Amino acid sequence: MADVTMNNVEQSYGETNDAQKNVFDLGAFVGDLTIEEDVSSDEISLEGLQQELEECKNDDVVANILSKGAKLREYTKGVENNLRKVELDSIQDYIRESDNLVSLHDQIRECDSILSQMETLLGGFQAEIGSISSDIKTLQEKSMDMGLKLKNRKVAESKLAKFVEDIIVPPRMVDIIVDGEVNDEYMRTLEILSKKLKFVEVDPMVKASKALKDVQPELEKLRQKAVSKVFDFIVQKLYALRKPKTNIQILQQSVLLKYKYVVSFLKEHGNEVYTEVRGAYIDTMNKVLSAHFRAYILALEKLQLDIATSSDLIGVEARSTGLFLRGREPLKNRSAVFALGERIKILKMHYILYMSCGKVSCALGLAGELWAGILSRAGLKWVMARSVVEVLACWNRSHNSAQLAAVWRMIPLCLMWCLWLERNERCFNDKERGVGEIWNFFEIDEPALIPHIAEASSSKYPYEVLFRSLHKLLMDTATSEYHFCDDFFVEESMFYEIFAGPFAVIDEHFNSILQNCYDAIGLMLMIRIIHQHQLIMSRRRIPCLDLYLDKVNISLWPRFKMVFDMHLNSLRNANVRTLWEDDVHPHYVMRRYAEFTASLIRLNVEYGDGQLELNLERLRMAVDDLLIKLAKIFPKTKLQIVFLINNYDMTISVLKEASPDVGKIQMHFEELLKSNTALFVEELLLEHFSDLIKFVKTRASEDPSSGSEKAIAVGEVEPLVKDFGSRWKAAIELMHKDVITSFSNLLCGMEILRAALTQLLLYYTRLTDCIKRIVGGSSLNKDLVSISSIMYEIRKYSRTF
Repeated sequence: MADVTMNNVEQSYGETNDAQKNVFDLGAFVGDLTIEEDVSSDEISLEGLQQELEECKNDDVVANILSKGAKLREYTKGVENNLRKVELDSIQDYIRESDNLVSLHDQIRECDSILSQMETLLGGFQAEIGSISSDIKTLQEKSMDMGLKLKNRKVAESKLAKFVEDIIVPPRMVDIIVDGEVNDEYMRTLEILSKKLKFVEVDPMVKASKALKDVQPELEKLRQKAVSKVFDFIVQKLYALRKPKTNIQILQQSVLLKYKYVVSFLKEHGNEVYTEVRGAYIDTMNKVLSAHFRAYILALEKLQLDIATSSDLIGVEARSTGLFLRGREPLKNRSAVFALGERIKILKMHYILYMSCGKVSCALGLAGELWAGILSRAGLKWVMARSVVEVLACWNRSHNSAQLAAVWRMIPLCLMWCLWLERNERCFNDKERGVGEIWNFFEIDEPALIPHIAEASSSKYPYEVLFRSLHKLLMDTATSEYHFCDDFFVEESMFYEIFAGPFAVIDEHFNSILQNCYDAIGLMLMIRIIHQHQLIMSRRRIPCLDLYLDKVNISLWPRFKMVFDMHLNSLRNANVRTLWEDDVHPHYVMRRYAEFTASLIRLNVEYGDGQLELNLERLRMAVDDLLIKLAKIFPKTKLQIVFLINNYDMTISVLKEASPDVGKIQMHFEELLKSNTALFVEELLLEHFSDLIKFVKTRASEDPSSGSEKAIAVGEVEPLVKDFGSRWKAAIELMHKDVITSFSNLLCGMEILRAALTQLLLYYTRLTDCIKRIVGGSSLNKDLVSISSIMYEIRKYSRTF
């Protein structure tokens, strides 16, 4: 339809245009539109012309006009004519389209009429919509008002419901508080009662409410009833702690801790009663634990093995069993007074385990050493299973005690857990612990001695074993009690009031023992035990024994210093005449010193105590002086030297066993051994070859060709050569026998004999060199012993060792 309409319009437009061409004359209608110039017009202004020309000189049209030299007026007339022509053409076009424009105008008016009707209709719609919007806004305001009222009512309802819930006293709660047994339900009811009591005490608005006047007397009665019943219940449970043979820790953990809210309720709502309960518990535990520790100490005292008395000192002479004679203690009988021996097991059980495992543990890794140590200590020969499941399945052993059986079953799990933790430390934190550090988790935490079992087996122990057992029991009891006080009463300070009695009992016992303790090694072991116990409590993060352990440590050091000074003074004030024995073998005083020093060095390996090292140096100086005094009593210099060498060698051997590292004391004795060995070699050679040595030292260095009056002659040397050739083998044999009988350590004797023979060879070599320089010395060649023969003899005697 649109295409047909457009065609009709175009056809009508064409017909109209043709008709206009025939009847309309534009020139006649318009006339002459020529515009004449008004040259004399005063309105023309040339102001700014130069500026406009400057701006238009770059224009292409202006530049073209100026380049052609055309006149502006002529050009302007041409432009005006063109514009006039275009204007006329445009007017002609509008005339030709006049009918279409009239038609378009009619259509536009019709559209305006239709749009006016639509505007009226839409205006009506807009008015109706405005009315509806107003109604909706009114409804919205009413809805918001109702919602706000509902919200306020809900808030008021919740607050009122909470108020009613918090302030009312349900009959069920009254029945439970008054007539119920103290159990889990009773404690839940106590919590509800506590909330109600706090509610009426804290909120000031509640205090002003009328409902409180009705409820408060009932709440107070319930509070008093609950406090009374709870007090009776707790006191009854506390009395159960006083019964003989009661396992206090089990009763605390399985019974009392379940009712710890009861104590919290008393603390909040019955402070006076709580104070009574707290005092009753402190008094009960103080007396019970004091009695337990007193009984345990009495039982331990029966197991004590006395090690040393005030006369058991390094410098005190040893009496024999004879009536008049003094005897020397044999070197192999290492007294526990001076030698550490197996007493170190109390600190480092893994050392014994390593020794018992032998060479096998050296070839195994960390896991192998731990397994081998446990199995060796248990006395088992074990072939490891292929998997963890098989190990756990066959890890069975009969025990008389269920507790020991449970511990035995936990061993593989604990060991695997330690290995797993060590593996994680090495993989993720790049930290590595030695076998000894891991063994500490197994060894130092061994249970305390059980007195009746040890007494039944007639076992006796040095005091450091009893000391460790007592303090192990103290640590475990204190740890349990500290945790219980923190959990049950939420008061860590109670611990010190509870343990005032046990501390006094232990202090009384320890002070009585310490006053009569003259065992320096035992005292040092106790010092190291205290140090390890401090580390254990630090790992447990329990600070309650810090002051006590520090006090014990402070008490041990002065006593150790006093006993050590007694040993030192015994050496300084020793009677040399009573100590001296006509025997060049190691003296028992020196053996005591060596064992004693080695023991203290061994106990100081992991601690590096500088004060102890200074004391050991003082002791070394004292024993040096005493040994020199003892040696001087021997009538012969050779015997003096042999005596010193034997004692130095024995001391070095003992010190090497104590520590693989060469310390200052060991280095000192090695230097003394070296210097005295050189002196003995000279004395030994002078005894058999004095003339030869004297000649070599005095004349062998002279030049025979110098022409001096005292030139060496053949006759002067010939007796020496013949004497040596006739008895050198016999002399070496005598030297050999002398060394064998003089030195108890064959290895030391071998070294000394080798040094003596080597020195003899050097002297003889110097003699032969001197003979070669003497005029006519060749005549003695037939009597000279060849160097190779002497070397052969030296090797032969070296093999005899």
